[in-house]
Amino acid sequence: MPEAPRTPSGTLEPSRWPGERLGLPVSGPRSVARAGRRIAALVIDYGLALVIALLFAPYQSLAHNWITFAVFALMQVLFIPTIGGSLGHRLLGMHVVPLGGGWIGLWRPIVRTALLIVVLPALVWDSDQRGFHDKVAGTILIRS
Repeated sequence: MPEAPRTPSGTLEPSRWPGERLGLPVSGPRSVARAGRRIAALVIDYGLALVIALLFAPYQSLAHNWITFAVFALMQVLFIPTIGGSLGHRLLGMHVVPLGGGWIGLWRPIVRTALLIVVLPALVWDSDQRGFHDKVAGTILIRS
């Protein structure tokens, strides 16, 4: 039986906009959230975690650093499945959804947050502007 012809790596036509291959619109509701909003939401969430961590440890202590990461992670894991995103996401008009639709569940926010804490996966994006943490979790951050 003859083999099907193979397409060389890298021959896919580039997307005209982030989310095109996923069937998402160019802009407006349900479009892929862009970098500016994502970064602003991250700053809001981390700032909230910093302030909350002050309740448990002095600012320039090692304990404060660890508590800040823990609070940040806890907020992500709690708020993504309950309100659809972190407080920063929601304030800036975004939410996290699974690619297949439906409820995001519990494991996706845990996987996504664990990779987000490592930072590097969040810096690696595909043509749909999905970070590696979103790709592994099967999620996408879209505008509300």
